[in-house]
Amino acid sequence: MEVLNGESNRGYWDLVWNDPGGPGIFDVIKGTEFRVAQEDEDQVEVSFTRSWNGSLEGTKLVPLNIDKRFVMLRACSGFYTYAIYEHMEGWPDFNLGETRVAFKLRKDKFQYMAITSDRQRIMPMPEDRLPGRCQQLAYPEAVDDKYQYSCNNEDNKVHGWVSSDPPIGFWQITPSDEFRTGGPFKQNLTSHVGPTTLAVFVSAHYAGDDLVPKFRNGEHWKKVFGPIFIYLNSTERGADDSHRSILWQDAEKQMRTEVESWPYEFPNSEDLPKADRRGSVSGRLLVRDRYVSEGDLPADSAYVGLAPPGAPGSWQRESKGYQFWTRADPDGFFRITNIRAGEYCLNAWVPGFIGDYQREAAVTIATGCEIDLGELVYEPPRDGPTLWQIGVPDRSAAFYVPDPNPNYVNKLYANHPDRFRQYGLWERYAECYPKEDLVYTVSACDYRKDWFFAQVTRHNVAGQVQAGLRRPRGSYTLRIALASAALAELQVRFNDPTARPPHFSTGLIGRDNSIARHGAHGLYWLFNVPVQSGWLLAGDNTLFLTQPRCASPFQGLMYDYLRFEGDPACP
Repeated sequence: MEVLNGESNRGYWDLVWNDPGGPGIFDVIKGTEFRVAQEDEDQVEVSFTRSWNGSLEGTKLVPLNIDKRFVMLRACSGFYTYAIYEHMEGWPDFNLGETRVAFKLRKDKFQYMAITSDRQRIMPMPEDRLPGRCQQLAYPEAVDDKYQYSCNNEDNKVHGWVSSDPPIGFWQITPSDEFRTGGPFKQNLTSHVGPTTLAVFVSAHYAGDDLVPKFRNGEHWKKVFGPIFIYLNSTERGADDSHRSILWQDAEKQMRTEVESWPYEFPNSEDLPKADRRGSVSGRLLVRDRYVSEGDLPADSAYVGLAPPGAPGSWQRESKGYQFWTRADPDGFFRITNIRAGEYCLNAWVPGFIGDYQREAAVTIATGCEIDLGELVYEPPRDGPTLWQIGVPDRSAAFYVPDPNPNYVNKLYANHPDRFRQYGLWERYAECYPKEDLVYTVSACDYRKDWFFAQVTRHNVAGQVQAGLRRPRGSYTLRIALASAALAELQVRFNDPTARPPHFSTGLIGRDNSIARHGAHGLYWLFNVPVQSGWLLAGDNTLFLTQPRCASPFQGLMYDYLRFEGDPACP
């Protein structure tokens, strides 16, 4: 840890909370009582607790009982930590904006950061953020841009830092996503300039207030965050800096060991059920879309998960319970293991198809159960044949991403699949379209080259989609899937850019701030727009997509997919 920092600013659990309507309060969690939970030849587990009672109401202490645990095992190069949070029945209402574990390492030692196998680099020093050595850009965090190193929960399993003298690695390993909020596609911070390493459990990043747990009417709530593993490794230093790759590969190997060991058998807490107290669910998911195939299709690579009961798709905004996810195989078969006992909804979404699947009946997991759900069929939204489409429905803005301003290039992403993580891309739209807004002609354009990945502010930005139609008859449907929305509104007009009111409006939606935070997605939105034939013309038609909210450069939308469907009765 950084010896230049005070003891409470080196490695710690923290949270941000607020009374409903009140300001956020940052709290580094300090225990008031200590005990040894277990001590033998193979394990030491210690507990630091902080209890709340009514006399503390009105103070800066969150109304939670918190039990922080730290575990060391014999012959294990590192330590585990987890925490148990409990809000007792009848206690005051509050919101939990964030909770995490943070580690601040020695800046004179740890200067090489690794997030994934293709996201590694020597990082700036903290002093590089001081006035005179940096330029504050559109928001304060841009001086070190921690958001450039965010990661989806499903991929956020190991990250950390490497020291060259001595050649050691410091790694944060998360063996399971069950205790993180928002499901597998939720993005969280990892490591960034400091050098800092984070394990984030609850956060509004890339989601906004929708993913903030809100406790009301004295409800009881209890949840375990973790355990996570802090792993340290070492090697001999190579003249060609090969120690970096050696330490990273070893950390990846250790991560796989931790994942395979989940749920852990060693924690000394009844709130962490072992494998024999959990259950499993299996089945096969098929997709039925008769405009794509006459027969049912296997839900190849579908995301299938159990989440607390709610409406279809509510799992991405779920923040109080546990979630359990897997990917289906190419034939649509899936198996979810190590599920805590409780009642859940089975949810899924399938790459290549819009919308959310949810099994109508809830799934009740009991100790040791093995439930086979058999064949399940998802019928995605569909009213008629596809007349035209733009993009691929995968819940991300997989469109054209421009080169960044040469002054702001992060070389890590110069030739990287995550081109969208460069700073300032929102400014590039006006440079790419200095006089006229984007016009996309369905018959001639390629969405990978001609559809800008974000609809950002420049007065009233109105993208145009031009498509031909032989003779309008019957009813039509426009499907609009959004990958992100930030204090934005989408207005849709057919052939009349001045129509008042617009033919369709989403109203003000979203606070995920993915544009500013270098993401290609936030929360998923799906809008199904009935289209009257009277709005359409025989021949060429123009669809105007307007985002009129423009008080900030970060307000805007990212599209996932658009599809225009014809009337099935009018070929």
